[in-house]
Amino acid sequence: MEVHVRYEGDDDPDKCTARKLARFDLAELHRSARATPRGIVLNPHAECALSPADRRDDPGADPADAGGADRTERLVALDCSWETAREEQFSIRGPHRALPFLVAANPVNYGTPFQLTTAEALAGALCILGEREHAERLLAKFRWGHTFLELNDEPLRRYADCEDSGEVVAVQEEYLAE
Repeated sequence: MEVHVRYEGDDDPDKCTARKLARFDLAELHRSARATPRGIVLNPHAECALSPADRRDDPGADPADAGGADRTERLVALDCSWETAREEQFSIRGPHRALPFLVAANPVNYGTPFQLTTAEALAGALCILGEREHAERLLAKFRWGHTFLELNDEPLRRYADCEDSGEVVAVQEEYLAE
């Protein structure tokens, strides 16, 4: 699965996980929404949760929009500061999906639900979409990367076993109730 990042550049470049992924050719950065290819867009404001069903072809998708490849083979994240993240920044083409409950392992937000770095968000999404080895490759570049997978091992495996967004939300609700 291709990994793309719409890069805002408003975080400390030395701590930016998206830039680090790009340095190791693990993600491609794009400076504008127009340059960012269509794909499954990780968006915390989305009304639908990411699920394994998102890997399937979208029968309503415009084939001309796919750019010669199945858009479900692309994962797109927006890299921006949590302080400035606004819904209108997510004007990226493709189906928008929210990640379910996951806990951050990065040093800045360790243990905080939903406050993931771009690398953590991409890795979590890859696990849910059945690409755990790909997620492990991304996170191997960070000292705390394995910790993210350890902290979220059970929910990530349960989300990956779901059929659709509704089931993912039901599993998430169990974790939120605890």
